[in-house]
Amino acid sequence: MSPALDERDRIRAAMDRILAGTPHNSNGALTIVALAQEAEVPRNALTQRHLDLKNEFNERVKERGATPDVEVRLRVKIVELKGTIANKNKELAQLRTDVPNLVRVVNELSLENRHLRERLAELESTVHILPTQRRPRVR
Repeated sequence: MSPALDERDRIRAAMDRILAGTPHNSNGALTIVALAQEAEVPRNALTQRHLDLKNEFNERVKERGATPDVEVRLRVKIVELKGTIANKNKELAQLRTDVPNLVRVVNELSLENRHLRERLAELESTVHILPTQRRPRVR
């Protein structure tokens, strides 16, 4: 399939709209995907046929000092993941502290249980069987 004759013009117009903050067909993100959506062309039009326009767009975004949306989202995700890692490390440190304490308690309870069983075995049987009383039958 050959590209439309006005494809380059549509890409340039889309580039201008996105950089001006007035997109019509996309979310206005400073990405190649949004540029392709805005120009209503397939993404590979920018990544294969019109590399010069893709590079121009990236340069114009860079000149504006604007951080591409993808990078902003990734940076937010990195901060979120670093927080998650910090929480997991704190939890792991607590578990590493708890395990030896729990092992000590289990050992103490096992020793106490063994002593109680030994004492129980040493005791004479104090269970006495009591005679049962017969109850008269009620008629």
